[in-house]
Formats: sequence, C-alpha cells, structure tokens
Amino acid sequence: MRKRIRKFLPDHQAIRGNPWLARFGNTLLHPRLWHLNRRSAAGAVAAGLFCGLIPGPLQMLGAAICAVVFRVNLPLALLTTLYTNPFTIVPLYIVAFAIGQWVLPGPGQRFVPPPEWGDESILVWARALADWMIGLGTPLALGLVLLASGLALAGYALVRVAWRIYLVRFWHLRHRRHLSAARGDPDRKA
Repeated sequence: MRKRIRKFLPDHQAIRGNPWLARFGNTLLHPRLWHLNRRSAAGAVAAGLFCGLIPGPLQMLGAAICAVVFRVNLPLALLTTLYTNPFTIVPLYIVAFAIGQWVLPGPGQRFVPPPEWGDESILVWARALADWMIGLGTPLALGLVLLASGLALAGYALVRVAWRIYLVRFWHLRHRRHLSAARGDPDRKA
C-alpha cells in the first residue's frame, strides 16, 4: 500500500531544494511529515478532508498547518484537499447549508448560489464570495464545521480499515506462499 501511494507524493528532497520553502526546513523536514504508515496516512486524509472545506484558497495552507501540528504525512494531506474544486464546492456547500439548517432550530433560510467569477479581479470576487457566505450566516458556518468533521472522521476510519484489510490480505498471501514452498509445490508463484 505504501509503495502505491508513494508514487504520487513528492519526496523531502524537493522541499529541501525549493528556495521558497527552505526557510521552513527544520519544520517541514521533520521525518514524521514524510513517513507513510497507516496512522500518518489516515491522519493526513482526515486533515485534508477537514481543511478541504475551508473557504477560499486557504485549504492547502490549513492542511499543511494541520499536518505539521499533528505530525501526519504532509504531501498526502495537501493532495487530499483537492476533492474540493469548482465543480464540487457548490454541492458541498449546499449539503453543509442543509446540515446547518437541520441542526439549528427555527425557520430556515433559502440557499442562494455563490457569485460567479467573471471579468472582475480576484479581490472583487473574493469580497463578493465573503459577502455571500456572511449572508448565508450561521447555518452555513455550522454546517461546514459539521460536514468537515464528519468527512474527516469517515476518511480516517476508511483509510485505517482499508490499510488493515490490505495488510491482512498480504499476510495471508505470504503465508500461503510459504506453505506451498515448504510443501515443494512446483506451480507456486516465484
């Protein structure tokens, strides 16, 4: 499992050679941020899923901070935040808003779609996005926290269970190979 995941992740030498990140070398080169085992992978997926719902372009920064604080795999935490993108963010925010309305008592608000990024600058669009989020208020904020927490817990559990199933299956296959080798079966895999 580790070998398959590691193919997609950068190594710590890439960080060491990056002039922008070199000043954070002692923090970013901590061995636990680059070690990949079932605990660090599960924690990284949880951090990435939680931080993926942070509004605006701060998801990766949030995931990096969580990875450093909790000492989980940094590249995997950053990679996991990519589940939110322009195609998935609106449905996720609608679900978060619905969760927030379901949890909060009282009459509900109507969901208004977010502003589209047109010809204006990113600052104008970011301001319009912030106004949109403030207009949705408490249901969206509470729903985002609850949805992010639920996704993080589910992601953590799923990675731990999947990693365990993979290991048990690998152990059983290895045990069968050893048994067939001990018996001298000619058609066993080499």
